[in-house]
Amino acid sequence: MIDLTNGRPMKVIFLYTIPLLLGNFFQQFYSFIDTLIVGRTVGVDALASVGATGGLTALIIGFAQGITSGLAILTAKNYGAGDYEGVRKSFASGIIISLAITVVFTIIAVIIAYPLLVIMQTPKELLHDAFIFLEIIFAGIFSFVGFDFLANTMRSLGNTRVPLFFLIVSTVLNIMLELIFILVFHMGVAGAGLATITAQTITFVTLYIYIRINIPYLILSKSDFRIDKAEIKELLGISMPMGFQSSIIAIGSIILQFMLNTLGANAVAAYTVAGRIEQIATLPAMSFGISLVNYTAQNLGAEKFHRILKGVKEGIILSVGSSATIGILLVFFGKNISQLFMSGYQPKILDLIQLYYYFNGTMYFVLSILFIVRYTLQGLGNQKAPTIAGVAELLMRVFVSVVLIKAFGFLGAAMANPLAWIGSTLVLIGTWNLTIKELRKKRNQLHERVEEIESDKD
Repeated sequence: MIDLTNGRPMKVIFLYTIPLLLGNFFQQFYSFIDTLIVGRTVGVDALASVGATGGLTALIIGFAQGITSGLAILTAKNYGAGDYEGVRKSFASGIIISLAITVVFTIIAVIIAYPLLVIMQTPKELLHDAFIFLEIIFAGIFSFVGFDFLANTMRSLGNTRVPLFFLIVSTVLNIMLELIFILVFHMGVAGAGLATITAQTITFVTLYIYIRINIPYLILSKSDFRIDKAEIKELLGISMPMGFQSSIIAIGSIILQFMLNTLGANAVAAYTVAGRIEQIATLPAMSFGISLVNYTAQNLGAEKFHRILKGVKEGIILSVGSSATIGILLVFFGKNISQLFMSGYQPKILDLIQLYYYFNGTMYFVLSILFIVRYTLQGLGNQKAPTIAGVAELLMRVFVSVVLIKAFGFLGAAMANPLAWIGSTLVLIGTWNLTIKELRKKRNQLHERVEEIESDKD
């Protein structure tokens, strides 16, 4: 376990983030491997079929995963305050909420999958494979929710290494099963989906067993599962907006995908490949942001406001530096990396991908700032401002879809993410400045109380 309330903030954040970054890398590697293996072994149309499901997958699973991230914030705050009974109660309440979410979302997702693909004007040659892949993934929502909830809970206690280990195991399993299902059993995109769900389920179950045996703070009794309406309400108040934010972003992606589908299979394939690589490229920014959630929540529980202020400043330095470097590298070498996803040379697709990198890679520094600001506010319990920022992000994507793609084609689609990042960041600036002032005020008040106590002793 890493105690985020002591030690030099930059060092603590960096050491906490490295396993988290690697864990996020292996988690994103699922979709990366799906795209790579399907593109090279089944074909470009199958690659585009998997890509056409991206927005819908993010809508349903992203919402559920956003909620599980929020459920861990109260656990981190309780842990930072030394309230271990509170840790167990919030963990138990989180399990109840996660189970309810899983049931509801699985039923809804399986029912609406095909109609949504049709509404999104998925190209006819892609529709069948896209539906098969999507149904398999949606049937396994329980594995994503379960694993993410357990992993986020462990991270809230400062343990990022164990989730990393299980994610590595899961990724290796996914690759092995995918190769077997596709190359040996010739299951096509269905094999890719089944491999992902099988690997994720095995990892979820084994992580749960590990926690039951090794993490005393999370070993629960029947009394911990007594429903506390106030705590359930508090947890939902934190987690639902985070899930909603993920959904808002996903809705924007679906609208964008809808217009992208009208540009043809090459455009869909190009956006799919570029998007998969970008998921890996933006992991440092996302990981530093997620680190600030638990760092902020633990130090808020410990009332160490000075550490929050310093940690945010140093977190921005780490995040912006790494993101800007990756963005520049992607602009120059991204086209070569993209070629790995194709069985043959596809010049038209590669030219579209390069266009995407020109617009997105140069703006990763904005995304890194957005992540730090958004996640820090969430760690402090402010869900309203990030939600409003998510709405701004959605509006920017709608603008791109309705106006820019119609006017400029794929060039307009390439502008979607940078414009969304800029719009969302601008919305948060006012709240961010007020939050910093409030933290400084609390820090000064705490210093004054300490000085008064010391003077009384003298």
